[in-house]
Formats: sequence, structure tokens, C-alpha cells
Amino acid sequence: MELIDRIYTDKVLSYLGKGIIIVLTGQRRVGKSCVLKCLERKIKALHPDTNIIYINKEYAEFNGIKNDEDLNQYLSGYLKDGERNCVLIDEVQDIEHFEKSLRSLQAKNECDIVVTGSNAKMLSSEISTYIAGRYIEIRIHGLSYPEFITFHRLADSDETLYKYLSYGGLPHLAAIGIENEDIIKDYLRDIYNTVAMKDIINRENIRNVRFLNDLIVFLADNTGKNISATNVSHYMKGQGQNISPAVIINYISYFINAYVINKVPRYDIHGKKIFESNEKYYFEDLGLRNNLVGLNLRRDIEKLMENAVYQHLQNKGYIVRVGQLQKAEIDFVASKGDERLYVQVSYLISTPETQKREFGNLININDNFPKYVVTMDPLADYGDDNGIKSMHLRTFLLSKELLR
Repeated sequence: MELIDRIYTDKVLSYLGKGIIIVLTGQRRVGKSCVLKCLERKIKALHPDTNIIYINKEYAEFNGIKNDEDLNQYLSGYLKDGERNCVLIDEVQDIEHFEKSLRSLQAKNECDIVVTGSNAKMLSSEISTYIAGRYIEIRIHGLSYPEFITFHRLADSDETLYKYLSYGGLPHLAAIGIENEDIIKDYLRDIYNTVAMKDIINRENIRNVRFLNDLIVFLADNTGKNISATNVSHYMKGQGQNISPAVIINYISYFINAYVINKVPRYDIHGKKIFESNEKYYFEDLGLRNNLVGLNLRRDIEKLMENAVYQHLQNKGYIVRVGQLQKAEIDFVASKGDERLYVQVSYLISTPETQKREFGNLININDNFPKYVVTMDPLADYGDDNGIKSMHLRTFLLSKELLR
């Protein structure tokens, strides 16, 4: 498969040579390995004399590196004194006590270090314990809509957008070909099974695998809806599974740690506080979500639109929350530093009631930050109501800068 540079490569390059461990995180198959390969290529082009040591724990030849002692022994045979060294390790969480080796390497200042990982728990526990303050995390996401167009060599169109909403943004789909629907389904199913087994079931010692799978299907079917552990518990009880809210919270956290889903809290716009219940959940990859519940664009179009808008805001570096305005709800409140914007998502603004709901909620926000209504209405890009800009979803997903 052709290597295509993404925005992450230059970002990683900017941190090299500064004595900081760079950790690339994200769901399996979102392109972390390709970012490493692109980085290796750029380093060789910019600094040909760099001694690059590349370890990919998904390759059989590295099966012997099981723990930090194995890693230390392996690296000792390749690090060169007096030269510029760069260590790249893919899926570093598969090496037991890897953090001890990284800390030692960083302390000796022998090399640049870039690693990837597919489980957030390694940041909250292993890494943060041993190398707190010595690393920078860069989250890798699936392809944005513009990247999807580039990778698949497509033109921007409604048909291309529907393909993006249907199959998601995993980079390897470009090698498979999105016309091969059955192969794509098998590929996405295998990815979920790998994530579930390697990053959740084995890592967390899960015993109730049936509930784990039922839970992710429930979350997929309820994408963008307010969800509480108590409500999930009641639903599961109706399905013959007696699961406590505490266990549900733990199981949801396993999917969050594996970067399968993202939790979005509710934010009181007037009170400026975060609510600790009834969060919403959006998937890291739409193709994976659709494969879990079956693709039905007509039924799920607003869920998919919301998820795509969330992904776009996240890719642009915004902190994203669901807005609460008394009894009304704003789909997304996105913040970046001191700036903020508000977004409502609606498939079509075809009735006065829908227009009043979507635009009216935004009008009631008493500040001057940008406000958007994102829709599939073909005339959306020509609309502006009381300073609220309506945008077609394609236009929104292609936008490089939203704040005005």
C-alpha cells in the first residue's frame, strides 16, 4: 500500500531532538504504523545518517521481545555511540514493563523515542507512573473526510460522503477497495475481534464476554443518545442479564481505553459546569460502528452525521461537550483555548418546527461565539439566520478553520 503522509508526521518531527518520549495513541488500524513508517522515511530524507531502530510487535521476528529486559538487550545491539539514534516501537504495550526501558533510554539521552499504543490505560498507569512529565501524547484518528477523498482518489460529492459515513476512515480500506463490501465487512469484524481480545478481554481479564459484546452493540445502536449506567442496567435486565451499574461503567471504560468509543460529557452553558451523568458516546470509526449493528443509512443518518461532526471537531483539536441550556440541548459545544463554537446537527430543516428547534436553541445562547447548524439540505450553505450559519455536512467536514 502506498504511504501517504498525514498531518501527524510533521507534528512528531517537531518534537524530535527535544528529549521527549513521543507516544502515538489510537484505536488499532487507524494508521499509527503508517505514521511511524512515514516518519522513518522523512527522517532518512532529512537526516540520512540517523540510525533508526524499528520494532513492530505485530511482526513475528520481534516475538522474542517480551519484557523490558528483552528490549534492553535487543537495543544494546543496535544503538550506536556518538551517532544520532532513533527508536521506533509499534504497539509498545505488548512489551511487559516497557516503561522501565523508555525511562532509562530517556534518562541517558541516547536517542529519540517514538512509540505507539492501542490502550489508554498504559498512559494512565504504566507510563504516567514512570515517565510523568517526560512524554507527549499525540492521538491518531482515522481518516478525516478530506483524507478519505485523497486515500480513495475520489471527488467530493454526496456519493463520496455517503461512502465515508458507511465505511468509515480506516486507512487500509484504500488497499481493499470500498467497492468490495463483503471483504470490508470481514475486515471490520476482524478488527473488532482483535481489539476485543487483545486490548480488552485479555488485558482486563474479562469473563462475561457475552455482555461485553452486547454492550458495544447497545452503544452502537444508541450513538449520540444520553446514556446512564442505570438505564443500561435496566435494559440488560430486560434481556436476561443482571448487570450492576458499577460493572457497566467499568466495561464502558474498557472500550474507551481501547479507543473504540469516546465519552462526551454534558456541559451547562450558563452555569459553566460539567454534569457527571447521562453522557453521550461516539465511535472512533463509523465503519466499525456500522458493522456492529448493520448499515442502514436511512434509519441512522442523523446518528452518523452527529458522529462525523464530532470526529471533525476532535480532529481539529477541539474539546467537545454536549451543551445543556436549561431544558434545551445543543449537540456540541467545542472549545479551543479561549475560543468556542456551537453546533447543531439535523438531517433536513424541512419544517418550521425543526427550524425553530435547531436555530432557536442557538439563538437563546447569549454570547457572540460562532454558531452552526449542520445539515444535508442542498441549500444549507446559502443560509444565515440571526448570525447562525447553516452548512452542508460536506462543507463542514471540508472546512479547515471554523472560528470566525
